[in-house]
Amino acid sequence: MKSSSFIIFISIVLTIYGFGNFYVFYHGLQSLSNYGWLKTVYIPVFLFFSISYIAARVLQSYQHNGISDFFLLTGSFWLAALLYFFLICIGLDILRGIHHFVNIYPSYITFNYEKSKMVFFFASIVLVSSLLIYGYINAKNPVLNKIDLTFNKENSKSTTINAVVVSDIHLGPLSCGKWFDEVVERINALNPDVILLAGDVIDEDIKPVIERNLGEHLLNLKAKYGVFAITGNHEFIGGVGPAVKYLQEHNITVLRDTSVLVNNQFYLIGRDDREIDRFSGKQRKPLDELMKEVDNKYPVIVLNHQPTKLDELVGKGIDLSISGHTHHGQFFPNNLITKMIYEVSRGLINKSGTWVFVSTGLGTWGPPIRIGNHPEIVNLIINNN
Repeated sequence: MKSSSFIIFISIVLTIYGFGNFYVFYHGLQSLSNYGWLKTVYIPVFLFFSISYIAARVLQSYQHNGISDFFLLTGSFWLAALLYFFLICIGLDILRGIHHFVNIYPSYITFNYEKSKMVFFFASIVLVSSLLIYGYINAKNPVLNKIDLTFNKENSKSTTINAVVVSDIHLGPLSCGKWFDEVVERINALNPDVILLAGDVIDEDIKPVIERNLGEHLLNLKAKYGVFAITGNHEFIGGVGPAVKYLQEHNITVLRDTSVLVNNQFYLIGRDDREIDRFSGKQRKPLDELMKEVDNKYPVIVLNHQPTKLDELVGKGIDLSISGHTHHGQFFPNNLITKMIYEVSRGLINKSGTWVFVSTGLGTWGPPIRIGNHPEIVNLIINNN
């Protein structure tokens, strides 16, 4: 990313973040206007939470340690909390505006308005805290999503492929080794023929992954025909070369605009992430060029991290395209945005004879929570008759 574009991007993000924090802070302060001792506590506590994520990023630029992890975890939770507090404040402002013209508040609110504001203040904290706790528990307990598909490649022998698909693991500072160990055990228990990792295996910086030896968990993945992965945008953000090298050193075959015939049963095409241009100035190979390398009498599966330009898949002999990236918004109401951006934000559709599947993903980015969707391990059973 060019330095000027990066500076502009960071400036916009910090401006939005600063405004959101000020808006929520001001409303909280107004709610405690008659409770001086609470305001004395509120101001430093709010300041601590609001600067935690920024402090973590600054500390991580020098060293990853327990202190930077603490600020990162705190700040990541705060990012989600801030969104929900912001929405609550907007909702209350709208009600207040309506009440200015039409008396809609019940008497028990208007009778002691200052006390009512304080009650709303603490009720909001309880509500948001409850959402974060639920979201964290939900994020750490992936569901098993079983999908059965049938292809009809007349010139290919009848086969059944037992595949496990996982996207968006985001191994990094907030990844818990015990959690991923349990995920690996669940994957191996499915006795997969092949394991497909659909991008964002690494969460940006490779350093904490190496320092904490998180790759040892990848070594425990077992599949008859191997483990295959593609790059996601986060591999490029953190440096695609070291990320790919690390995955390869841990028995994972990384497909970068290449194809492979797996066990003489099906072709697997792995596309480099579309962010390759942004981070390296290079262009990924067109899908038409990649298809020249395959014999589509066999089932053809494409791994493409970001589910964009789905029309390109149609009419090329591709049976299935697998993506991740969206997290289906990860937590409400972000899913409303991903639904607008992507033709498929999650799930399975058939597009003119080509199946398109978008996983909600396994891990999280930023806030370690999921609200409104579940992380998933996908067991894909493909029959070719």
